[in-house]
Amino acid sequence: MTERRHIPAWLSDAVLYQIYPQSFADSNGDGIGDLAGITEHLDHLAWLGVTAVWLSPCFASEFGDAGYDVADYLTIAPRYGTNEDAAVLIDAARSRGIRVMLDLVPGHTSHRHPWFRESAHTPGDHRYIWSETIASPARDWIPNQGARGGFYLANFYPIQPALNFGYARPHPDQPWRQPVDAEGPRANRAALREIMDHWFGLGVSGFRVDMAYSLVKDDPGHVETGRLWGEVRSWIDRAHPDCALLAEWGDPAVSIPAGFHSDFFLHFNGPALRSLWDNGTGSQGVWADGKPCWLDAEGRGSLTPFLDAWRQAEAAADGHGHIALPTANHDFSRLTCGPRTRDMVAPGFALQLTWPSLPVIYYGDEIGMRYVPGLPDTEGSQLGTEARQGSRTPMQWDDGPNAGFSTAPADALYLPVDPDPGRPTVAGSRADPASLLHHVRRLIALRRSTPALGSSGPVEVLHRDYPFVYTRGGTHLVVVNARGSQARAPLPALAGAPRPLAVHGVRLAEGEAVADPFSYGVYELAAAAGQ
Repeated sequence: MTERRHIPAWLSDAVLYQIYPQSFADSNGDGIGDLAGITEHLDHLAWLGVTAVWLSPCFASEFGDAGYDVADYLTIAPRYGTNEDAAVLIDAARSRGIRVMLDLVPGHTSHRHPWFRESAHTPGDHRYIWSETIASPARDWIPNQGARGGFYLANFYPIQPALNFGYARPHPDQPWRQPVDAEGPRANRAALREIMDHWFGLGVSGFRVDMAYSLVKDDPGHVETGRLWGEVRSWIDRAHPDCALLAEWGDPAVSIPAGFHSDFFLHFNGPALRSLWDNGTGSQGVWADGKPCWLDAEGRGSLTPFLDAWRQAEAAADGHGHIALPTANHDFSRLTCGPRTRDMVAPGFALQLTWPSLPVIYYGDEIGMRYVPGLPDTEGSQLGTEARQGSRTPMQWDDGPNAGFSTAPADALYLPVDPDPGRPTVAGSRADPASLLHHVRRLIALRRSTPALGSSGPVEVLHRDYPFVYTRGGTHLVVVNARGSQARAPLPALAGAPRPLAVHGVRLAEGEAVADPFSYGVYELAAAAGQ
């Protein structure tokens, strides 16, 4: 790439916050969170310093997979409210300086979507991928109950028929492998723009795109999928230049050149995220990769996998987009997980909010909500051995019934509230100046007021062991110790005394940084302060 693509300024300066709608705030007492509940709690996000929220799927659905089985892309699910409630939320958020992004699921629909109901009865309709016989792999082909007979390709669950965006490598003996420019794939590409255009017109600022890499099938190197998203990006740059697309791809080195404004380091693709803050103890039983992560109390982790992945992604992105770094998400364990307590995770936020990434905070992580093991499967949350429900429990607002999430009976809640009597709450954390919440708020405020700590600008690593030491833009020094024992690192000669901006347990001595357990320090270098 040579010509720079347009990136909305708001995205470059953003602090994002992911909301799982059914677990955030219930305004009508039915036990399930809703859009009105989110609107009622926007002041918390504004106080925290969040500038954009991303809502997990909130479109009409039968909720066999928690809303990732969409039955109508243009209608809010009744459990969450109405399209008018969405408009109220978008306007109320914008009045507080917060943008709203939605979750787009382009690779499949619900089997109850009108497109599929039509296709299931109509030979020659190729919005989906059809075969007259079971193809390979057989587990992905589902018998059709409609008049046309045959089998359809499903993504994940049988209720999620795959939309047809074509195959990069068609084959005459496999007629379901249509080329990317066939009628069905062209119709689906047009529908993507129509859906986005509808919500952009209502004030939505962008989409996080589910499984963005998976649209074109049998696509070595994701070449055709990249072309598809490159066309979408060109359209957005022309028609909606203030809007953005975030990819659930997990490989920024590929997705950003393809056209996305940002992509995440994710748990399922490469070691970058797991090597930072995976549980790694086996106590949760599903996420651990057998290696200690950097956010390990014993200090057995290494930053090398993360830094290697970062450098590769940064070089490939080449200023055309941002690499998003989440604290957690609806599919991955929270920062506070297993033996890791909320008193241990402030260093994780210090890294996330001073590194040249796009920070994404998962709801509740700012107060140290924990991954809760042993919960029942709810709406497809138990995917094989992956117990994702532990990261989807209700937001903990106060010490009232159901932690202030809902007035419904406890047995009617979407998922149980964390039963730990010592669970943190927003109200309790706000009242405690030493809480994790106040650490996170101070770090967000510092990032937003200090351009050198933002998503752009150089980073230079001075010490990659414990403590982790780096500079931003040559003007700011960051020291982060994620282990439970004191750590020291040599410092280069500094011109004058650095000015402390946010310090928790770090001291700068002559030529050395001394960091207490689970500590961090952010400083302005004297040369910069004197400019």
